[in-house]
Amino acid sequence: MLHPTLSLNALRAFEAAARHQNFTRAALELCVSQAALSHQIRGLEDRLGIRLFHRLPRGVALTEEGAALYPVLNESFERISASIARYTGGPAREVLTIGVVGTFATGWLLPRLAAFDAAHPDIELRLQTHNNRIDLAGEGLDLAIRFGDGDWQGQACTAILDAPFAPLCAPALARRLKHPRDLAALPLLRSYRSDEWPRWLQMAGANGVEARGPVFDSSLTLAVAAAGGAGVALLPLRMFSDPVPAWWQTAAAAVCHHAGTGSLLADPSALACRTGTGQAVPRMAAGAGMKHARRG
Repeated sequence: MLHPTLSLNALRAFEAAARHQNFTRAALELCVSQAALSHQIRGLEDRLGIRLFHRLPRGVALTEEGAALYPVLNESFERISASIARYTGGPAREVLTIGVVGTFATGWLLPRLAAFDAAHPDIELRLQTHNNRIDLAGEGLDLAIRFGDGDWQGQACTAILDAPFAPLCAPALARRLKHPRDLAALPLLRSYRSDEWPRWLQMAGANGVEARGPVFDSSLTLAVAAAGGAGVALLPLRMFSDPVPAWWQTAAAAVCHHAGTGSLLADPSALACRTGTGQAVPRMAAGAGMKHARRG
């Protein structure tokens, strides 16, 4: 609860001044005089019994106490603004926050956003692209989409689609590949998932071939490197085949043993509890003819 002796205007004045690191610009934003804004901040400091700014000859700087208070107030005002914006110009929209890997976002999700928005105008979609370990609560996510087998502790998963991996490389390199063992002569570009190439090579019968090459934290940059001739990348072909750009080529048929893992939706039950839209992404998948199945 807000302390009854603290002025909301004074808190707003401090937040603006701290964000701009300048009283004049903060006063212009709030449509008050610089003297009035300075008076509000002085009053807040007196009420709290601390100094929030160092007054310098050419401006101001946050004190240790001010630096600790600013992010709290900034986040609070941002959340208030976002909540009010949901009611502007019509009924409230449910917010659906999804964390996805970049490859899935660009290769599958983004081309379907317009259709999803048209079908569900009551849902405001927010996307975060990263490869972080799944932490729905810690990252404020309703759900997360990852490549994998779904065996993630503490998460309930639903399969969205199969996305087997296959080698992709520039045409000049592809012409040198007649058998999986030929990969031994080329750099094998690797992702942060260190088991992908060893598993693929084992399934392809390329015993003795060791995966050596640069390691990337993003399949998108991995694909660009492969397209530039840096080596052979093991990628979810489905995310790059609509269509495969002319400057990529799937490695020769003898090499292209599909293997790997699918994309999965983690913990849709949390989505149902938080926003009431637990079938949002499965509906998107079904509309595109994709398979999805609940995993126990």
